[in-house]
Amino acid sequence: MMSDISRNGHSGSGQPGRIGIGLELDDIHLKILEILRENGRISVAALAERVGISRANAYTRFEALRADGAIKRFTAEIDHGRAGLGITALIFVTVRQQMWKQFRAELARMPEVEYCAITTGQHDAMIQVRVADVAAVHSMVTDRLANIPAVKATETVFILDEVLRRPYVLPGDARQAARQARRPAPSEERDDVPLGKMRFVGAAEGRAALRKDD
Repeated sequence: MMSDISRNGHSGSGQPGRIGIGLELDDIHLKILEILRENGRISVAALAERVGISRANAYTRFEALRADGAIKRFTAEIDHGRAGLGITALIFVTVRQQMWKQFRAELARMPEVEYCAITTGQHDAMIQVRVADVAAVHSMVTDRLANIPAVKATETVFILDEVLRRPYVLPGDARQAARQARRPAPSEERDDVPLGKMRFVGAAEGRAALRKDD
């Protein structure tokens, strides 16, 4: 049913990609996701106008994306500093390989943990935490993580500045950036003048040029 909804409104030259239970993700779906990335509270009418489709088509596609799981949920983005969580740190953890289950269970009990990923390389996992001050990070590492039998070693890195944070990326982002990079920069005034055209030179500029020739 989801595939039929998608194909009925299909347009664009991009090749469709399959997601979730089979919804064909085409260029219009990607455009909807791009606009929602800018403003998740946009009305269906405004969304339809931005995409260039009917309101009914926009609503159908939006609901299909939600039903299929391409859009998981809507949430607010907060200023962590204003919320009292001005310190962000990355904690790299080496886990005893036979105790992953315990590590996951203990980590779930730590409300400071915003994100955790299993990684390759020197360490086994990376934890991102947001807390009020440096002392809270120290306490978490030395008093709590260090006392988990599953944790073999940790390494902590403090984040000084979050340069870039996107809600999500889309397949077309790289292509769009490449197109923008290929656009010629606005031309500045050049010394060479095309044949058949005149260039007026101010008196001061002309005298400066003559001095250089001397």
